[in-house]
Amino acid sequence: MSKILSTKYSTGAFNFAMLILRVGVGVLVASHGYNKLIHFSTMKSHFLNFMGMGSTLSLTLDIFAEFFCSIFLILGLFTRFSVIPIIIAMSVALFKAHHGDIFGAGERAAMYLIASIAIIFCGPGKISIDGAVGK
Repeated sequence: MSKILSTKYSTGAFNFAMLILRVGVGVLVASHGYNKLIHFSTMKSHFLNFMGMGSTLSLTLDIFAEFFCSIFLILGLFTRFSVIPIIIAMSVALFKAHHGDIFGAGERAAMYLIASIAIIFCGPGKISIDGAVGK
């Protein structure tokens, strides 16, 4: 019981927790990006036209962030750089597409945004390509 209530943690526990967070968020976000990738032709006409860039470019940037950057996130490769487009995409999804509805339609985007912010602060952990290269 004392271990459950303890605020201490080991380096191994931290690294394993970051692996779980990184892979979990990466897989979940990548599934959204993959869905947009395979339905690109049908989605491009009615996707959000963010900042006047056009819906096709907005969708392309969103697919880059959600699918390709998520793959880097899962691998732990260029983790802090690859999570930045995900943070931007989730911020746009939450505040622009879902009008800041954190407890409604934008709840999923809010959770991905919060997890991505945690990853950018904590880094990938040692169980990653970045951690292996950094040795």
